[in-house]
Amino acid sequence: MKVLSTLDAELRRNLLVLFTAGLLFWSSIASLLPTLPLYIEDIGATSQQIGIVMGSFAIGMLLFRPWCSNLADRRGRKIVLLIGMAAAAIAPLGYLLATSIVPLIVLRAFHGISIAAFGTAYMALVGDLAPAQNRGEVIGYMSLVNPLGVAIGPALGGYLQAAAGYTPLFALSAALGCLGLLCVVPIVNPTVDEQPHTSSSENLFWGLLFTPRVRIPAIVMLLIGMVLGTLHTFVPLFIKSTNIDLNPGLFYTAAAIASFNVRLFIGRASDRYGRGLFITFSLIAFTLAMVGIWQANNTSVFLLSAFVQGAASGTAIPMMAAMMTDRAMPHERGRIFGVSLVGLDIGIAIAGPVLGAIAEQVGYRNMFGYGAGLTVLALIIFLTQSSHDLRHSLRFALGRAEDTYALDNAK
Repeated sequence: MKVLSTLDAELRRNLLVLFTAGLLFWSSIASLLPTLPLYIEDIGATSQQIGIVMGSFAIGMLLFRPWCSNLADRRGRKIVLLIGMAAAAIAPLGYLLATSIVPLIVLRAFHGISIAAFGTAYMALVGDLAPAQNRGEVIGYMSLVNPLGVAIGPALGGYLQAAAGYTPLFALSAALGCLGLLCVVPIVNPTVDEQPHTSSSENLFWGLLFTPRVRIPAIVMLLIGMVLGTLHTFVPLFIKSTNIDLNPGLFYTAAAIASFNVRLFIGRASDRYGRGLFITFSLIAFTLAMVGIWQANNTSVFLLSAFVQGAASGTAIPMMAAMMTDRAMPHERGRIFGVSLVGLDIGIAIAGPVLGAIAEQVGYRNMFGYGAGLTVLALIIFLTQSSHDLRHSLRFALGRAEDTYALDNAK
């Protein structure tokens, strides 16, 4: 973390406060991961209904991501951070009252606003603050809030629910969100130079989606989102169905440990070797993890698969963030992040109902085999379509060439 010591005091303070807020945010969100599907099952939901409720989280992300992204570019990142953290603090309190499917769907959609706002503004603000020459390294360090939160949250949530029930769990999640709100208050927005407006469709949120620099990352993120949505929704249920003595929270903790460790060096390495090589590695790791879960028949295989999946997530998300920062002008950074993450939102939204329907036909185990096919498809698309043509795409994806879509001012 030597690069952080070279930054001025005000910038370090901003990054530290932002990091603390991010850690509280992801701890709040992740504390519900291992137990919420079980809570929904306890009120009588089928596998497909569980998938619909859990997938509704992404509906909120998808509907509000454009508005949050535009607001982040127009009014600054801080107000959007506050909106996201407020949603994370309020939604868990609603779960205390919801005892049927429809209210849970509405609450999960509202909860999704939290990531639509906080996730977009957080990465845009990190991109604003990071020095261009060390951008990957700073983004890698600041993205540690995700694995740390996913390590702390599920472990706390899983054991708290087992010891005291669902009510203390939902109260804990809300309390973490409230603490995060207090951390966001002192954050200062950096000044971003205004750029002249043009009539190009690239000034429009959805117009950006159809530009070459954004379209393929969004598609790859969609497929990654389907895999992550499947893991977050069905792993606890699959473990339960196998009668293996494994706390589902430990699966997510193992994944978070791997994600944390890989982020310590992956950002710095990408500044030297390029983002494409590490995105390729992450897609291969996702495939291995899904195959491992598909074939898992004991605790060791589950935890090993979780570790590989965590390494994949810990590489893919910050590398995609760094790549999209390279490809974005400062005044459009919020929208660029928002558009590229729309693919992730859609993937998570459809993973529950689509894979849930498959699970009802072939079972949870074989469903994860289908998930491995999604990661293979993402790998093929990235290898062949990530740059201007097949040759440049292969070279970029294998670390043999620079990103042809990176903007000169982003280097």
